[in-house]
Amino acid sequence: MRRIPSFPALRAFEAAARLGSFARASAELHLTPSAVSHQIRALERWFGRALFRRANRQATLTPDGERLLAGLSTAFDAIGAVCAELGPPPPAGPASALAVHCTPSFAAKWLGPRLPAFVAAHPSITLRLSTSADPVDLGRQEGIDILIAYGRPPRGPGVTVESLGPEEIAALCTPEIARAARTGAPGSIGPFTRLDSSFSPVRWPEWFVQNGLPVPTGAAGAAFDRGSLVISAAVQGLGVALETLRFARDELAAGQLVRLGDGQVESLIRDLHFICYRERDGSLEKIRAFRRWLLDVEAESRAVPA
Repeated sequence: MRRIPSFPALRAFEAAARLGSFARASAELHLTPSAVSHQIRALERWFGRALFRRANRQATLTPDGERLLAGLSTAFDAIGAVCAELGPPPPAGPASALAVHCTPSFAAKWLGPRLPAFVAAHPSITLRLSTSADPVDLGRQEGIDILIAYGRPPRGPGVTVESLGPEEIAALCTPEIARAARTGAPGSIGPFTRLDSSFSPVRWPEWFVQNGLPVPTGAAGAAFDRGSLVISAAVQGLGVALETLRFARDELAAGQLVRLGDGQVESLIRDLHFICYRERDGSLEKIRAFRRWLLDVEAESRAVPA
């Protein structure tokens, strides 16, 4: 017999974590915000640990919450796929329905908090967001209109690929860890615990080479398969994360994280996220509208120093 908490509680948590808001989760699930909150509280009691940090009327995922979201995203995707295979064909949706797919971390840390602005600006477009870290073939997965790929974008005939813009990948840690790593010598950094992001194409050796520092031979610290998990671990003081500022702007603004080295070391600059869609769909207004919105919002965020 499987020992799992109630499915409605898991569903309420997954929606709130994916959308980054209890209010948006309540709208999606047709529940009151209070009902969503009660379901999540019950889930936290069942696990005996906090899944959200609640402060200043905001709720952000704890590392345990990030871990649960990663597992539920995969499970819910699998449930949806099986139901789609066994169920009757869905009715043809309106031309304004837009299916967007991205990684869980991009949805939670960047896209989700900004989506209400797109919905408000384009009320005629019905948005359908799905997430997973698995590769997507737009040639075969016709149900996805726009893919926001991470790391290596899909290549091949018939697919348009456009970078969402260069990203700064920096060594990020708590102010306490940053102070402990100071040596006083220009360009020198004391020993620190490295947090690894197994899904990221940017690795620690690149950062050490970029800064003319010897690559440590010792083992790294904890490893995670989501950028958002690495950020959460850094906030908890488990070590230093080498991650994109696209995922860490809120934590930097709140002072929870700082750049390691007090300006003595350089960050890496890479293009990591890509807007992908089928060439034949490029003239569709829903594709053009979402593409324009993504690029405009990213340009605005880059204009604000992190």
